[in-house]
Amino acid sequence: MSILAVVWDVDDTLFDYTTADREGMRSYLTAEGLLDRFGTAEQGLARWREVTEQQWARFSAGGITFEDQRRDRVRAFLGREMTDEEADDWLTRYRSHYEAAWSLFPDVLPVLDALAASHRHAVLSNSSIHVQDHKLRVLGVHDRFEAILCAAELGVSKPEAGAFLAACEALSLPPHQVAYVGDHPEIDGRGAADAGLLSVWIDRYGAATVELPSGRHRIVSLAELPAILGPDTRFGARSTFG
Repeated sequence: MSILAVVWDVDDTLFDYTTADREGMRSYLTAEGLLDRFGTAEQGLARWREVTEQQWARFSAGGITFEDQRRDRVRAFLGREMTDEEADDWLTRYRSHYEAAWSLFPDVLPVLDALAASHRHAVLSNSSIHVQDHKLRVLGVHDRFEAILCAAELGVSKPEAGAFLAACEALSLPPHQVAYVGDHPEIDGRGAADAGLLSVWIDRYGAATVELPSGRHRIVSLAELPAILGPDTRFGARSTFG
């Protein structure tokens, strides 16, 4: 059966989150005079990522709201009590530095252009509509997607099958006619495959050496994607990773 649609992850798939996260944190800590507290910008970023993972786990388990997990990330990162307003103000200041570093990966627009006539497109992200809608607008690709679905509003997050099936439902397509492209081998790759979608893991740095189960693909560039989706696309080369 032909693949008729592609559902995309956002962070570190379309959007260079890792670079923006690093450069935004470096700029912010420097501007706020906080570098001495963490030693280096890299150590500060490592701590930020640690508390982000901890608070996201709480949110995913249903213990707190999306907004509360963001505020608790700030409190844990700075190691002090803060009102909601103080935490929100910190996030606003940090985001000004973070957003200044936003960019798409260079292979994103070429592949979206190549697939525009042959496939439908949507987004499924473990974030919130408020965050990702704004991000896709700033990056200039919001109008490329028929639907933008996020865990905060869905009430279910990847790798749960319900998240992927919600994206298929939004497109009125069965899972076997939909591909999912994401950067995490388990949350995106395994989750999509288990839900019945064509699973494509974008491993941009070619770090993995493990063999993937049948039906799952690994690529190191989005230029490889059209060849995986079907013979009627004319862009890129077939992945050598299978």
